[in-house]
Amino acid sequence: MTHLAPIDSDATPSAATGDETAPARTGVRQLIAGAIVAVIAVASVLLLPPLIAGAVLLTVALLYLARRLVFSWIGGLTILVAVVMFIPVRRYSLPIPLPFALEPYRVVLILLLIAVLGALVLDRTRRWQPVAFGWPIGIFVGTLMLSVIVNGTSLVEQNLASTAVGALVNYGILLSTFYIVRQLVTTERIVMGLLTGLVWSGVIVAILATFERATRVNVFWRLSTFLPLDLLTDESAAFRAGGYRSYASAQHPIALSVMLCMLIPIAIYLARYGARPVNDINRRIAYGGAVVFLLLGVLSAVSRTAVVVLAVMVLLALILRPMLGVTLIALGLPALVAGYLILPKVFDTLIGSFLDVDSLIASQKTSAGWGGAGRLADLEPAMALARQHPFFGTGVGSRIVIGDDANAFILDNQVLGTLLEAGAVGVIGLAVLVLTPPIMLLRYAFTTARHAPRYAMLAFTLSVSMAGYIAALFFYDAFGFYQTFFVLMFLFACGAWLLTASPPAIAARDGAPVATEGTADPVAAESPS
Repeated sequence: MTHLAPIDSDATPSAATGDETAPARTGVRQLIAGAIVAVIAVASVLLLPPLIAGAVLLTVALLYLARRLVFSWIGGLTILVAVVMFIPVRRYSLPIPLPFALEPYRVVLILLLIAVLGALVLDRTRRWQPVAFGWPIGIFVGTLMLSVIVNGTSLVEQNLASTAVGALVNYGILLSTFYIVRQLVTTERIVMGLLTGLVWSGVIVAILATFERATRVNVFWRLSTFLPLDLLTDESAAFRAGGYRSYASAQHPIALSVMLCMLIPIAIYLARYGARPVNDINRRIAYGGAVVFLLLGVLSAVSRTAVVVLAVMVLLALILRPMLGVTLIALGLPALVAGYLILPKVFDTLIGSFLDVDSLIASQKTSAGWGGAGRLADLEPAMALARQHPFFGTGVGSRIVIGDDANAFILDNQVLGTLLEAGAVGVIGLAVLVLTPPIMLLRYAFTTARHAPRYAMLAFTLSVSMAGYIAALFFYDAFGFYQTFFVLMFLFACGAWLLTASPPAIAARDGAPVATEGTADPVAAESPS
């Protein structure tokens, strides 16, 4: 099999092609960079308080010193992952006087979007990377827009038109993450680097979540003490099983547990196919430890939703990869015993509650229509509302569940919330969005890449993580918790690379045979087997 060169590199086009106008271009870039720095300096001095202005100028200086690392595609992707994983959403904004809160993730996404679009227009060596999942995203967005159009008059009469438009724009920003990241993950090295970065970032979050449960000190809620960030909301607290529930960098303990659960299959995959550590035994020990820390983070959130997510992922492995599923269960039994001995109350809440079915159902039928109500308690009144607008709902953005303008109750069910806002058509769009990628990846794993275990197992791993997210849709308002949604978009982007640019995909498109791990294929030989 012919070795595939990277689709792109971090080198500038002029350096890569030997362009004779490189010195002139360098001079122009330096002039532009100097002008940008001057504008930032003047604006900071005139518009910002002295302390914040100094912090901004210091940040600009550090960025200039590290410009070769930061202002590269890999650097931009690294910054995005760091912001998503470590800066809680809806808790901090940049100290810039604007009519709205300018959160860090929005700034990074907008800058990356501008950079990607600029590169596609100005850089002749850069090409649009196929996204594979564009049509399911298009169907989902189309159903949301249709719900707003059908309910346009009602939304205007209720003064909710701007809210609906804002909701659509917000969905656009969130979904743009997939397109941006897909344009950045152009080689296997970048894909593996992204997955590795997600796992070890998750490990850091999990360790600090465990620390938070023990001390009730959330490190992520104190970032404003050493970073130029404005605090938007005060600290929150939640309790269950006689103890504190950790938030860490997530918006809610449930969201934290789901995000960490999604990273566990990735860590298991990297234990087998990761690039570092090079030694097979050391790598398995390292990622085995990562899985342990991720599970500790899940326990610190004390979320029964996490148990459902893990059960669904193991069940999928049992059905499609029986030997793998049995192995995971065998390895998980000691962890269950250890959890019972170390944290008996937490263990009883997370596992024991599922054994008492009557009590579990009763707990989900309490306080209908109130905050913190059981999920089953809200089901009947929600279905009564759904029957009034069965096909297109009341319009995206019509349900406000927090704040002074709240007009609806929290459902803790993304599917049910979509049914009320976008109707049955919206639920179909949601199903297409979340089900299509894992189905396509499973098909790839068992057909296109069946002779390339490295890629087949990656596709299967991504599908398992996505299945966990899908299961969680029924137990919390998933799209309202951005960190977990961003992680899903990262996995979508890696899956899109597999389907369109991985060696098996290219070989299938060109009608060439796919090299197996036992051959001299240089791609397959990148990590030891």
